[in-house]
Parts: sequence; C-alpha cells; structure tokens
Amino acid sequence: MSKTQDVGNRGMIVALAGMGVNLALGVLYSWGAFQGVLVTDPYNWTATQSQIPYMIACFIFATSMVPGGRLQDSIGPRTVIVAAGVMALIGMVLSGYLITPVGLSISFGIIFGLAMGFGYAAPTPAAVKWFGPHKRGLISGIVVSGFGLAGIYVAPLVRYLLAQYGLSQTFVILGIAYGIVIVVLAQFISNPPASFKPEPPPANIAHKFAAKAKGVVVDWDYKQMIKTPQFLGLWAMFCIGTFAGLLIIGQLRSIGLEQALLSDDLAFWLISMYALFNWGGRIGCGIIGDKLGARNTLIAMFVLQVVVFAFFGTFTTAVPLFIGTALVAFAFGGMLTIFPAITANYFGVKNLGVNYGLVFTAWGGGGVFGPLVGGIVRDMTGTYGLSYTISAVLSVIGIILAVTMKAPQEIHEEESAAAKA
Repeated sequence: MSKTQDVGNRGMIVALAGMGVNLALGVLYSWGAFQGVLVTDPYNWTATQSQIPYMIACFIFATSMVPGGRLQDSIGPRTVIVAAGVMALIGMVLSGYLITPVGLSISFGIIFGLAMGFGYAAPTPAAVKWFGPHKRGLISGIVVSGFGLAGIYVAPLVRYLLAQYGLSQTFVILGIAYGIVIVVLAQFISNPPASFKPEPPPANIAHKFAAKAKGVVVDWDYKQMIKTPQFLGLWAMFCIGTFAGLLIIGQLRSIGLEQALLSDDLAFWLISMYALFNWGGRIGCGIIGDKLGARNTLIAMFVLQVVVFAFFGTFTTAVPLFIGTALVAFAFGGMLTIFPAITANYFGVKNLGVNYGLVFTAWGGGGVFGPLVGGIVRDMTGTYGLSYTISAVLSVIGIILAVTMKAPQEIHEEESAAAKA
C-alpha cells in the first residue's frame, strides 16, 4: 500500500470516527420526541417551557465551540472528545433525575450542551486537515452528517425506551451508552503531523485551488478574522440559516400533531425523516459545494428556505408536511456543511478549530431565537404560522448577504506581524 493510500485511509478513519461521535451527540436534533412528553401528563409543561432546556443546550453548544476549538488546535482532538464523552454521560444521567424546567436546563442545557460543543468542535477540523481543499466540502459533510443522521435512530429509539422505561430511565440509558461510545471513538481521531502535506487537487482542477503568492497570509488567526466584514457576514448568514431549521426541529412532533393532525406514529416518523434529509443535505451540499462553489450552494439553500416557509403554514395534511419538512431539513443540513468549508477556504485550516468555533456561535443565536419564537408564537396565537413567515423573511436577507459576499482581502506577512505586535 502506498504512502498516499495510507494517508487517505487514515484521514477517512478520522472522518468516520468523527461522524460516529456526532451520531451520539445528535440526540439534540430529536428534542421534539422529549418535548412531546413534557407537554403532556404528568409533566404538563407549556410549549415555551418545553423549549427552554433545548434553547440553553443550543446556546451552550455554540459558545463552547470556541474553547473546544481552541483546545483542539493546541492539544489535539482526542482529549477534547474524551472530555465531551464524560460530560455527555453526566448530563444525560442527571437529566433523568432533574425533570423540571430548571433541572433540565442545568443537566441537559448546560452540561450536555458543553459535551456537544467540545465533541462537535474537535472532529471536523481534525478530519479536514488530512485532505486537500478540493475535498473540504465532502469531508466536512461526512463528519457533521452524523449529527443530522442521529434523528433517524434516536426518535424511534427514544419512543421505544419511553414506552418501556419512562422518561427518567430513558435519559439514564442514553447517557451511559453515549458516554461509552464517544470515549471509544475518540481514540481513532487525531490531527496529522505538523510536517504533513495533504494530497493536492487533480491536475484538471488544480487552478481553482492555486497556492497563494509568497508572503500572503493563508492561515489567519482569530484576532485577524473577527475584524473582517466576511466574518460578520458569515455569522449573520449562519444565524439566519439555522434559525428556521432549529425552530422546526425543537417542535416538530407538536407541529405534526397540531398542524396536520398526524397520528402519534406518523409524528415520530416525521422526526426521523427530518433526520434523514438533514443528513442528506450535509453530504449532498458538501459534494455540490465542491463542484459549484460554496457561495452558489449557500444561495440555493436560502432560496429553498424562502419558498418552503412561504407555504409551510398551508401544509395541513401528511404528504405536503412530510415534503416541506424534508426540504427544510435538506437546506438546514447543507448549512452545517457549507460554513466550515467557507471558513477554511477564507481563513485557512491551521486555526480552523477556533475560527470555525467563533463562526459557529451564530448557530447558538439561531438555536435560542428559533425555538423561542416558535414557542411564543404557538402560546400566543395557537399556531406556528407567524414563525414560518418570520423564517421566510430572514431567509430573503440571507440571500442578499450571500449574493454580496466576497472573499477577504489578502494580507501579507509583514502586515500580519505588525497587527500582532
């Protein structure tokens, strides 16, 4: 076996192990299964209350990506992911004994939220560093696809565990299982050696990834990045893009039951289908982005969201609701692949952990305001209709930002040294 094959195999092992870690942490995207239990007897939470632990988990997830990414860049991904596995176990087990709005906000929202942030921050940068720029979209898509794919098995698994053991023991069982799986998979994830050079792009497309001129800074540090308008634009677009998807995820079971009068069985399958197309969007948009460019792919995802959310309130039977949900999930999944690829293309891979962590804080903004708006609108109006309109309008703004986005102006080594001084 050649050295190139060895490297390719090693990089793919890292990518697949990272996908496995995200498969465990992706229980967040099946919160709708837990939410549907919390709003019924014997808990009787309001729609807004049922979103509070989820919102906090989204916020902590996003903000902890920054320290998690910085640790990944400095000490490597393995230790960071092991810590995530331990926190996942503690957070989920405690959730089984703290089933109140405050209790779940601490155990699931804060502790499990930290597990997700640390566990999600490390695998993608580690995997991307093993491959050349012509494969960044695909590799990012493979790693993050685990998070979206999780709902395919989590929703039916949670339903089975709830029926057999109740909500408390369901949290405990999942916590123990996820903690063990994450710690084991962490052993297969590492950054390449410092001297490592990834395989270059094929000759027929090499011109698209031509090396920067000598003296041009390729790997921006986070202090340089956050001063650019491109960072602000990426942050705003990521927040807008995830607002709509996270609004739907957190309340999908209730939307199915109330808006389309689905049976309980179909409502759970709706969650699983969202996960399937979420996964498909991550892989599909990774491939599309490598072919057509990340910005063009991003524009297409925003256009899709505008069209779907303009009509989402009219999906009052099973078939259109399943189709509309699939399209929302595909677009949302694509966002999670495109943004790490754009961040790497604009600002380099050396500091990708912390740089993408800062961009990813926008996901926390969408994770807080999306579910919050959905819950408040439902409690005040009795439906989710107005929240769909808000999502469509925000997606129009996303299109404008994506169309006007340009790569950051190049900086040179002497300018970088002066800025740091």
